[in-house]
Amino acid sequence: MKRYLYFTMVLAFVTQGAFAQKSYIQAGRLVDVNTNKMLLEKTIIVEDNLIVDIKDGFVTGGAEDVLIDLRGRTVMPGLMDMHVHLENETGPRRYLDRFVENEADIAFNSSIFAKTTLMAGFTTVRDLGGSGVNISLRNAINAGKVDGPRVITSGKSIAPTGGHADPTNGMKRDLMGDPGPEVGVINGVADARKAVRQQVKNGSDVIKITATGGVLSVARDGNAPQFQQDEINAVIETATDFGIHVAAHAHGDEGMKRAITGGIHSIEHGTYMSEETMEMMIRSGTWYVPTITAGLSVAEYAKIPGYYPAPVKAKAETIGPLIQETFGRAYKKGVKIAFGTDAGVFPHGENYREFIYMTEMGMSNLEAIQTATLRAAELLGMEDKIGTIEKGKFADIVAVDGDPEKDINAMKDVVFVMKEGKVYKMD
Repeated sequence: MKRYLYFTMVLAFVTQGAFAQKSYIQAGRLVDVNTNKMLLEKTIIVEDNLIVDIKDGFVTGGAEDVLIDLRGRTVMPGLMDMHVHLENETGPRRYLDRFVENEADIAFNSSIFAKTTLMAGFTTVRDLGGSGVNISLRNAINAGKVDGPRVITSGKSIAPTGGHADPTNGMKRDLMGDPGPEVGVINGVADARKAVRQQVKNGSDVIKITATGGVLSVARDGNAPQFQQDEINAVIETATDFGIHVAAHAHGDEGMKRAITGGIHSIEHGTYMSEETMEMMIRSGTWYVPTITAGLSVAEYAKIPGYYPAPVKAKAETIGPLIQETFGRAYKKGVKIAFGTDAGVFPHGENYREFIYMTEMGMSNLEAIQTATLRAAELLGMEDKIGTIEKGKFADIVAVDGDPEKDINAMKDVVFVMKEGKVYKMD
């Protein structure tokens, strides 16, 4: 009887976590994104999916614990990209693919793009527009069926008839039909409210509108406003009732002003953003997600004969090269900036390029990293869970070779990826 009680007590002790395995991550350099300083010789202790402590020096645990030696590397919080499209990737067949690919094809492709993104060090992304497969992808990742980043998704973007996210743009007339709010195409306030509610019903975490024309849609205009003010207001009011944010794709200035007036949470791209609009954003606390990499990429692809249809080629050549300069002005003005690339417009996994383009315009290397960690978490309203390496937060931790404070190109060489305490990459 005594022996039975002894083993019962031991079993209970173990079950309660007294002997739970921990991971000890020894970091030669640690980026403190709260202060934008590089700390030396720290040990991060992880248990289950959380950071439970951070110690000075190189500390080891017990024989049952895991030691991860990153003493020669630079460690930082998991990176975050606030504008990706995980369902697809650029290519000269892109405009044909929508006629030949099934949802299953898109799903299989998206699982590859998701893993590529995670292996590049991005443990959280905001997917801003697809067919709705992105919602299923998020669910599959959350269930552990697919390796990928934490996905905050908008499902299908919302646009007016003929707008940037009207899925029938460029089709022959008998294929165009008259898509409505059930697929994110609206005309008027009632449609706007219905479209938001439909996306929430489908499982979207955030709403995206195309406040102006865009570059890659087969439509003539790339920057004119696409919604009346009452339509924008209706979208944002309805989303706010559900407690979710609205992001606005916007190249033209008037469309940005209407979105900001309506209470938009973030402006994506912002190509023709004026000083007046920047001041509006500062007063309203509106976030700016630049996507410089997308702009420079489409300008380069436009030089390849046949890569884009003629209307797209013209817009890519005109609009694409301008975003980096706009970013530079917005940064110097003091607009709130979160990291975002529009990955999918260029190959997934090359998200690091945004760091280089941001620093070329005067942002410090560590501040650029901060936009992809702390600032991105703030945009998401998740700063209590992710974005920094602190006790009690999710163990989203990555490491690179080299010292990115001295050379931002080091962000290309991600050698370690942990998401919620699970190691996905360790070179």
